[in-house]
Amino acid sequence: MSLTIKQEVQEEPRNGFQEIVEDMKRIQSESSIDETEDEGDEEAEDNNNNNNNKIELGPQCTLKSQLEKDKDDESLRKWKEQLLGNVDINDVGESLEPEVKIISLSISSPGRSDIVLAIPEDGKPKGLWFTLKEGCRYSLRFKFQVGCNIVSGLKYTNNVWRTGVRVDRVKQMLGTFSPQQEAYTYEMPEETTPSGYFARGSYSAKTKFVDDDNKCYLEINYAFDIRKDWANSE
Repeated sequence: MSLTIKQEVQEEPRNGFQEIVEDMKRIQSESSIDETEDEGDEEAEDNNNNNNNKIELGPQCTLKSQLEKDKDDESLRKWKEQLLGNVDINDVGESLEPEVKIISLSISSPGRSDIVLAIPEDGKPKGLWFTLKEGCRYSLRFKFQVGCNIVSGLKYTNNVWRTGVRVDRVKQMLGTFSPQQEAYTYEMPEETTPSGYFARGSYSAKTKFVDDDNKCYLEINYAFDIRKDWANSE
């Protein structure tokens, strides 16, 4: 059993690469932009935002210590139960840092079996990670487990490049999660792949799962294709 968190469905699916055609036409007459520079700018921007928004809090303590505090205060006990849910004090341990493990990633498209993506230990899938059909509707689903302590402000980010030009960027706040044995399941809003001559081809991308402290729990650098039709193996 797992807890499913689903984003509110939009009336129209988001087109992940709304300006892809314009970008591809433009880069035909421009020099290629270095992808690493683009990534560096992105990470610098994220770090600046984190520093600007960072709030100095008091000393950290373990979740177990928090649960054991103020046991005789009925209102505080109920508030903690509402915040943390069914947390077993014997399972949380003494760690100050949360543990987040991404268990699975999959892509769903109407009328097709899910594409289940293997997560390599080094975060670098060999070759193409997956292929999508042009103009198809799809959504991403992932399962993850949280242990030891509360993870605050867990975020999913995904950046996509074509010939060194970033053509798509997604930042999705997933939320704050308490540790539990059951896995959480999160479903992203539905999107639509671009279509047409300029949209078809290979892309490079980077996916990250980070929290409010900018601690990264998973980073995957991968390549994928958009084609006229689905790959035969899928």
